[in-house]
Amino acid sequence: MAVRQALGRGLQLERPSRAAGPGAQQCQLGLPLPDRYRFFRQSVAGLAARIQRQFVVRARGGGGPGGRAVFLAFGLGLGLIEEKQAESRRAASACQEIQAIFTQKNKLVPDPLDTRHWQGFRLEDYLIGQSIGKGCSAAVYEATMPTLPQHLEKAKCMGLPEKSLDVLPKWAEKGQAGASTFPFAIKMMWNISAGSSREAILSTMSQELVPASRVALAGEYGAVTHRRTKGDLKQLTPHPNIIRVFRAFTSSVPLLPGALADYPDVLPPHLHPEGLGHGCTLFLVMKNYPCTLRQYLREHTPSPRLATLMILQLLEGVDHLVQQGIAHRDLKSDNILVELNSDGCPWLVISDFGCCLADKRIGLQLPFTSWYVDRGGNGCLMAPEVSTAHPGPKAVIDYSKADTWAVGAIAYEIFGLANPFYGQGRAHLESRSYQEAQLPELPQSVPLDMRQLVKSLLQRDTSKRPSARVAANVLHLSLWGEQILALKNLKLDMMIAWLLQQSAATLLADRLVEKNSVETKLRMLFLANLECEALCQAALLLRSWRAAP
Repeated sequence: MAVRQALGRGLQLERPSRAAGPGAQQCQLGLPLPDRYRFFRQSVAGLAARIQRQFVVRARGGGGPGGRAVFLAFGLGLGLIEEKQAESRRAASACQEIQAIFTQKNKLVPDPLDTRHWQGFRLEDYLIGQSIGKGCSAAVYEATMPTLPQHLEKAKCMGLPEKSLDVLPKWAEKGQAGASTFPFAIKMMWNISAGSSREAILSTMSQELVPASRVALAGEYGAVTHRRTKGDLKQLTPHPNIIRVFRAFTSSVPLLPGALADYPDVLPPHLHPEGLGHGCTLFLVMKNYPCTLRQYLREHTPSPRLATLMILQLLEGVDHLVQQGIAHRDLKSDNILVELNSDGCPWLVISDFGCCLADKRIGLQLPFTSWYVDRGGNGCLMAPEVSTAHPGPKAVIDYSKADTWAVGAIAYEIFGLANPFYGQGRAHLESRSYQEAQLPELPQSVPLDMRQLVKSLLQRDTSKRPSARVAANVLHLSLWGEQILALKNLKLDMMIAWLLQQSAATLLADRLVEKNSVETKLRMLFLANLECEALCQAALLLRSWRAAP
């Protein structure tokens, strides 16, 4: 009952009014007037009342018929504007209330190490398994903490010590352990140039710590308070589509399984005579995901609807980064992790923040004063405004829509096509020089709204490219807003009524289903990030695409 009252407060539908003038398209969706009209907005109510009083006087006999007609028209016009403002206020208030409710509902499950605040900050606390993979700057291993009850009992049964080992136990080598045996992934950074002091390592590799929690950085070993007191990097708040770092600490480099074969050159000399690495490095503890997006797409071909849901998840994650003033700058299918729910539906998580821009001082506006300034990784998926930038005393690169562009390129892979910005030959495009007309067509089986959105995301002109929030709203409306988009004269009050219906249905689904489906999770993210203006922009985009011949 309390939820129903909060959602329904002040939301009576009124008869829609007809928009007029050059802003008619915006008025159809109740877009508020710009801030430069603040004085006008504030004075409308008083002016309308004064006009009404004067009209009553003139209607009783003062003034001629022409004067009375002018006053009548002017008074009605002011009344319509005042009604539109009231409608906008009701919409903003409703969005805020819905957003507040679903922000609480979207709280993430606790970290598996939250109850062990002073454990897990040493490599010796973990049981290290086999290698999961390696990249250009790190190797990742599966791991568990034997002191967790279910793993401690298994370790005792197998005759293992309670302290973890630096090598793979025999029962894991033989494949007797299930996927849940190693719930964690430990990322060991390769330390070639950072030195061996904890302060130097944390400073050099601090971007990796952007998605780390307060608890992760509160250990007594290595990660104490250096980053919070000295660093200028932002701290990313949790989001379901972004990796969470449970623990971060420095430790001596061990000889892990496969190290001599996979990465001998980065090992310290005492482990490999020709190694160039230092003896101490940074370790990050995260959740162990089954595969990357690239690996998932090798084995699966998502349906058009499922592919749309996957792209929507990426847009939700990127929007969260933008709202926090952070740019990933290395978004690719290898850096996106996948978890499958009980129905086999993938849930995507953005990882690997080593190239991110998260500076508190500059936000998403990077001064590009020389070619030595780091523009991020993965040149193939570098947005045009980044790849074509030229350094200068006043040059600045705006990253606010760069990751959104990368999502548009990754969409080709999710829909089963080759990424046009990879590869060789005539089909290969370069972000610095391609034209929109050269972009490959997505299959006709892909919904029209999705095809148009991918084209928009890959616009070279950033002013024509939608933000991540608007792009996500386009897909939300396309997936479950057909009834509201079908209305010929869509008004803001009608949109709010639809949002209330979606809120009630989502809350009900959240209660009835023990484990949320992917679609329910996405609806909750949508309602937790409601922005009236971004929602109206998305509706306008969809209606314009559908109206085009």
